[in-house]
Amino acid sequence: MTVEAKERVYLNYINGEWTASSSGQTKSNVNPANVEEVVGVVQSSTGEDLDRAVAAAKAAQKAWRKLSGPARGELLYKAANIMESRLGEIAQTMTKEMGKTFPEAKGETARGVALLRYYAGEGSRKVGDVIPASDSQGLMFTTRVPLGVVGVITPWNFPVAIPIWKMAPALIYGNTVVFKPAHEAGVTATKIIECFAEAGFPAGVVNFILGPGSVIGQGIIDHPDIAGITFTGSDYTGKRIAQGALARGAKYQLEMGGKNPVIVLNDADLDQAADATISGAFRSTGQKCTATSRVIVQSGIYEQFKDKLISKLKEIKIGDGMQADTWMGPCASESQMKTVLSYIEKGKEEGAKPIFGGGRLSGGEYDKGYFVEPTVFERVSPNMAIVREEIFGPVVAMMKFDEVEEGIRMANDSEFGLSASIFTKNIGVMLEFIQDMEAGLVRINAESAGVELQAPFGGMKQSSSHSREQGQAAIEFYTSIKTVFVKP
Repeated sequence: MTVEAKERVYLNYINGEWTASSSGQTKSNVNPANVEEVVGVVQSSTGEDLDRAVAAAKAAQKAWRKLSGPARGELLYKAANIMESRLGEIAQTMTKEMGKTFPEAKGETARGVALLRYYAGEGSRKVGDVIPASDSQGLMFTTRVPLGVVGVITPWNFPVAIPIWKMAPALIYGNTVVFKPAHEAGVTATKIIECFAEAGFPAGVVNFILGPGSVIGQGIIDHPDIAGITFTGSDYTGKRIAQGALARGAKYQLEMGGKNPVIVLNDADLDQAADATISGAFRSTGQKCTATSRVIVQSGIYEQFKDKLISKLKEIKIGDGMQADTWMGPCASESQMKTVLSYIEKGKEEGAKPIFGGGRLSGGEYDKGYFVEPTVFERVSPNMAIVREEIFGPVVAMMKFDEVEEGIRMANDSEFGLSASIFTKNIGVMLEFIQDMEAGLVRINAESAGVELQAPFGGMKQSSSHSREQGQAAIEFYTSIKTVFVKP
């Protein structure tokens, strides 16, 4: 693609300076709602660039960790204030770069501001405990020390919230950062780093580098000076990171896939359940790790619920996320659209019946973008790909059950265990679901795709490395406990 002079070229940020890749190569990011619009041009960096970023982070780490927690927090507060002042600009960039609707993008950016302020406050909270010593003259206590240099690898679907919920705790606990976002979100990521740069973080504390996963991502996995790796993305890539980190003794944190169920019981408020199912499945075009993808409905209300779901889906407006009346935007990229369409075709080939949607939208503005219809399948069996595999798009599979135990068993029949929800008025069933559901996040009478920044977040089974992000639980990954014994 030819880059016109008016298109801004965005740079890496290494050791406090904006710099081009040593390769001299760039990539153009286009608007998935209108591929004729180039949002910006981002770097395609090399291993040499990564080495410079890691060296800068390593050199800066000692002085950074020696700052007091409140002093580090003040810089996070400054970054939050700057981001808040640029909220509209960052949100618009996000919508144009990955297709999320403008209201969703504004909400995500506001969440990034809140995350920065939350972790700024962590700088003034306790980091250890006093423990009784067996020696009456001794004092024994614990404190926490940072890992060192942390590699942050993030996806394109939440290009503000996910990087910040990783970088903010890493920084407040005294680590320095090398941040590699998905190239599809490179312009939005640059806007984040501009806030850190303007806030006055010391050179080398925050480093930002764009490039292919095969070079920069793999380089972070293998680099001997990166002490910890935090990653959100595919199950396949997460396992590669785990293997590489384990081989050299680095700490790792993985948040991977989901195949999240919603269970709807006979006694549920069907309007509430249908609205939450649509929101959970189709907001952000289904491109959430916590998105609803399996809809498990009790037989007594199956047909009624299905009719209500389809009726509400017909009211959804699909289009460019910058248009005020758009409810659902495009897939984030051509490759993601092709993946979603391939799963829809596979569902049909395996015998599932599409009862709504089932294809790419065309005509008018749709011809310029990567728009896929919200798609609902029924007559599915447990071994079908659309039931087993994460699609990461606006596709759900509906299934029917008779007894509560059967519904929960169907919900648990997955290699993933990230989030799950149930709709019922029966307190006993709620408690059974809470106890028996194999998921890191369970929600009652609410959609599956709800995550709050002050609460621990992570999955079970193949959905995570069994660690937790966000809230005060974040300290467990980004620090190590040091036990201290003092005697006069």
